[in-house]
Amino acid sequence: MKRTGKTNPRLDEVIRMLRTASNTNEATIWREIACRLDTSSRNYAEVNIGKINRYAQGGEIILVPGKVLGSGVLDQSVRVAALNFSESAREKIIQASGDCMTIEELVMANPQGSRVRILR
Repeated sequence: MKRTGKTNPRLDEVIRMLRTASNTNEATIWREIACRLDTSSRNYAEVNIGKINRYAQGGEIILVPGKVLGSGVLDQSVRVAALNFSESAREKIIQASGDCMTIEELVMANPQGSRVRILR
């Protein structure tokens, strides 16, 4: 029988944790992110640093339900949570005095999901 569903155990655990956090904290943002991650990986967001710089304000928390890529310039300090980061994106965020974190770390730090901007 052909296996269906996610084969990445980390991703499967993240989706389950997001749904649990959504139910316990009544935060619909985590359910929305879980739904986005439960689709095909072809539909995951790929956001460049330049787009984060364009749409974010200093000190803001940005959530990317996918991968952050290193194209562009970041000239403000932002906290970015994503499923994955490219090496150059991680370097640029840290050089701008920002913070890179996983989605799991963001849920632990901000269980209500307040003041988080989703970029796609």
